[in-house]
Amino acid sequence: MGFKSDIKYRSAADKVFFGVICFFTALTMVPLFLILWELLKKGYKQFNVNLFTEVAPTSMDAMLAKMSSELIPGGVLNGITGGLLIIVVAIVIAIPIGIMAGIYLADNPKGIFSGSVRYLADLVQGTPSIVIGIIAYAWVVKPLHSYSALAGSVALAIMMLPLIIRSTEETLKMLPASLKEAGLALGASYTNVVIKILLPSAFGGLFTGILLAISRIMGETAPLMLTALGASIINWDIYKPTSAIPLLIWEFYQNPNLVDLIWSSSLLLLLIILTLNLTAKSIARKWKIQ
Repeated sequence: MGFKSDIKYRSAADKVFFGVICFFTALTMVPLFLILWELLKKGYKQFNVNLFTEVAPTSMDAMLAKMSSELIPGGVLNGITGGLLIIVVAIVIAIPIGIMAGIYLADNPKGIFSGSVRYLADLVQGTPSIVIGIIAYAWVVKPLHSYSALAGSVALAIMMLPLIIRSTEETLKMLPASLKEAGLALGASYTNVVIKILLPSAFGGLFTGILLAISRIMGETAPLMLTALGASIINWDIYKPTSAIPLLIWEFYQNPNLVDLIWSSSLLLLLIILTLNLTAKSIARKWKIQ
């Protein structure tokens, strides 16, 4: 009798505990859905073709449109192209360095130098983005005597490195040791084993880490304010000031006539980041190391 009552008590306790978990999980999702609803409700009106094909409007154009009860003309094309330029250059800088550092840490898990690299990666991961922007300002903007897309890319590349380094290290650690041993036993050089065997086998984890690193920097504004500065035109020169969607959102916020564009720009940025995260999760499931 006591045994059956104990089972009933445990079963009831499990159900209560499961219900509490579900409740608090749903509670944490409420702010997310409220944010999404607010963006959709206020951003869908300006979410049109012009948003992707025209540069940001002037304050006068926006004011005249509001006085006529019309949609604000213009879009965020200069932010889209500028952000693409900055991120592509940041990827070119961060991926080779991050992957090589991750390979070294996976092959040399112990040692003073390996420990120092891990510590620095964790330190950079927790460093406020504004501080990284100041560092990029001192390293790039001051020597070049100009704000530029290159300076913004350096700042974002620094922010990407910790995620790429640690994801590369952890992914390579999950690979069977027999892969490396078989390659070396067949007479292949260490470089060929890494490039032709280990990295292709770890592609899923590496690509997922890269996508997560990109989504991490997509919404950063503070470092770009100190490095890329912004531009009202489309710019493809990495040595000149360049805009980005987060910078435009900040500029729209400071101008009462352009406030309506904040919501559509934020909705676009959120959709891009959401797409990157879903893609990363899909690739992680598909290329999961058994």
